[in-house]
Order: sequence, then structure tokens, then C-alpha cells
Amino acid sequence: MSDFKPTEKFAKSLDLHDPLAKYRKLFHIPKFKSHDCLYFAGNSLGLQPNKTQTYIEQELKDWASLGVEGHFHAKNPWYPYHESLTLMTANLVGAKSNEVVNMNSLTVNLHLMLVSFYRPTRERSKILIEKGAFPSDHYAVNSQAKFHGHDPSHTVLEISPRSGEHTIRKEDLLSLIEKEGRSIALILLGNVNYLTGQAFDLRAISEAGHAHGCFVGFDLAHGAGNLEMHLHDWDVDFAVWCSYKYLNAGPGGIAGCFVHERHGLGKTLTRFEGWWGHNKIKRFEMAPVFDPIAGAEAWQLSNPPIFQMAALRASLEIFEAAGMSAIREKSVQLTGYLEFLLEHFLGDSIALVTPRDPEQRGAHLSYQISGKINGQISGKLDGGIKGGFAGKSLVEELKSKGIHCDFREPDILRVAPVPLYNSYNDVFLFAKELAAIVKG
Repeated sequence: MSDFKPTEKFAKSLDLHDPLAKYRKLFHIPKFKSHDCLYFAGNSLGLQPNKTQTYIEQELKDWASLGVEGHFHAKNPWYPYHESLTLMTANLVGAKSNEVVNMNSLTVNLHLMLVSFYRPTRERSKILIEKGAFPSDHYAVNSQAKFHGHDPSHTVLEISPRSGEHTIRKEDLLSLIEKEGRSIALILLGNVNYLTGQAFDLRAISEAGHAHGCFVGFDLAHGAGNLEMHLHDWDVDFAVWCSYKYLNAGPGGIAGCFVHERHGLGKTLTRFEGWWGHNKIKRFEMAPVFDPIAGAEAWQLSNPPIFQMAALRASLEIFEAAGMSAIREKSVQLTGYLEFLLEHFLGDSIALVTPRDPEQRGAHLSYQISGKINGQISGKLDGGIKGGFAGKSLVEELKSKGIHCDFREPDILRVAPVPLYNSYNDVFLFAKELAAIVKG
């Protein structure tokens, strides 16, 4: 929309015509002085759906009254409980039902995928990752390289932004794959970079990698529940994600995993194995030889944590009802309105790090602020930022007014208007308060 207006009346008019506005009441919004706070930290921890407590309490009740019999006789039997999430998860990421599973935590799943998809040879041993990826991804690939006897400084290949820029150009990424493809065993990128908010073109990267014989996987920590995806059609080899950010499954929530069916239906990949990935029909025969389930479930190790599954179910039902297409449409509008307002109210006192093109970003925008914050001088967008401490002060000042977003080193303010529970008026009020603080 190009005809945004910087008024509260306009913001409220957008809310009146918002088809997703009804979903806000399905979440607990934290309070500040008896009013809803302005919550823009869903990219760190999503808000709790109203049904979460009810769903978990049901499992506590069945555990108390049934004990071990709850595995088969609970209201929602625990033995197949994870299967009740499968279709909703598949719809969320654009996959077939046999290509997804909810299990473990994100980095555990990443290591399990690296066991299967990082199989270095003398000619092909490199892992391509973006410079500035979430640290855990760097730790994982570095440790896997060392596990295979390689020096990460030679094996881990980083794609970086150009000098003076903050995000990676698509043409530079594809050019590097073209140049180094024959030596790359695995391409592993974040779907959305946690710091800059840049979203990568998964289809193009997958096509480019496969053209050179590389495996291609993605960390969807900031993509699942944020961007509309079609992992099966994009021919992605694997993907992993957490569920406590946009998926609102609570702190430490159960993570998710995608394995393309061409891999999941075969038995040639090396993997670590556990009994919950064994043939379901024969699982309790306790056979000594592993018989993998056909599909992503074969990568399961242990029986699932039911309370975490119940929390995720409460959120996935909302996503299923709203639909990722509608969620994404509102997200583009919300971030566009936020971008418009901050530039209107703050002008040169703010610099957008996230790409302006909606196709290259998700629901969070990253900014650098310049000016005085509590008397401290913040940095400017010049490659030599010294504003980290002032940035932290800014976040604390916002919290004192009931506004939640976050600061990331060295100098980034991240703001995430989440379509399911943030309103256009939330965005307007935030922009006004931020301008008042920065401009004094």
C-alpha cells in the first residue's frame, strides 16, 4: 500500500478492515498498567494462545487419572499424539505429510540432518553458510567439520555482504555457488537471517545447489510461521526450525524437521537411529535391527514430550484456521506500515538494515538508531557503529513504557509486528513512542 497515513485514525481504520483481527483475542497479551502492552518480540518468543493451558491441563488430568494407560486411553492418546500435528505442520511449510515431524530442539535436529546430509569426500567437503548466521548454526557446522577430520577455517565457506552493506546480494550468493559448487557438499542457510531480517530465495538456492550436486538445507527458525513456504515443490533436501518464536509453542518448545520424500522413502542415507523412528507396527516387538518408518519420522529418536506437543497444537490450530497466505499478506502490510511510520516520524535518525523489498524480508525489521538516548550518543549507519550501549538503553526505555522489542549486538533494534496478534494501531503507537524517545 502506497497511501499510508501517519495518524491513529488511519491505523484504526486498517484494523477495522483486517480479516485477521479476530485472532488477536485468541492470545494472552501481556499487560502494562492494566492495558495491553505493545509486544513486538514474537521473533524471540511468541505469545501464549488461550488454549495452551487447557490443552496441557488435559494431559495432566489424564496422567493423574490414567497413569501409563494414558498412552492409549487418554482423551488424546499419547502414543500417536504427534501424528495429530502432522498435517497442520505440513500445511505450514508446504510439505507432504510424510516429509515432516515435530521432535527434539532445533540444533539437535540440525545435527541429525548434518549426520545424514553432510557426507564430505576428498573432492567435495565444503559447507556453505552465510556470515552472520545464528551462532548455533556456525557451532554446529564447525563441529561437524571437525568431527569428519576437517579444519573449519578451510571447510566452512562463508558468503558475506559486500563492503559497506548489511545484507547479501542474491547474485553474489548464486555466483559463489556457481564458482565453488563442485567443492561444496552442503549449502546451509537461514531462511530469514536473525539479525538483519533478510529472507533468502529458497527455490533459487535449491536449484543452484542441486545443479552442482550439493545437498541444500535451511534453518527456518525465523521463517516457520512467518513466511509462506513450499519446501516440497522447491525441492529442498531438508529443513529444521524451532517453535517458540512465530509458532507460539512456549519457551523451549518442540522443534520441527522436514526431509524431502526422495530421501525419507529410501534407506540409503546414514543417520543416527532411535526406537521411535522404528516401524510403528512392530515397535513394541523390541527387535534388535532397526526398521525405519518411511518418511521424516524415521529420524525420530525418542517418544515425544506430550506437554510440549499440546502447547504446539494450540498454536498450529490457529495457523490452520488463518492460513499462511493470509498471514503473509497482512505481514507485508504491517511491516510496510511500520517502515513508513518510522521514516515519517524519525527521518535520518533511523536507518533500515532489513531489505526494503517485501520479497526479501519477513515480519521483523532491523534498525540502527542515531541520536541521543538518555544522554548517550547512538551510532550511525556507516560501518563503524559505536551505539551498542545506547541501543540497550533504548530497549530499557521502551520497556518502561510497556513496549517490548529487542536489541542485538552490536547495534541492531529488532521490531517484529506479528500478524496474528499485532494490530496496525500497535504499530502506530510504537512508532510515536519510539520517535518521542529518540528525538527527546
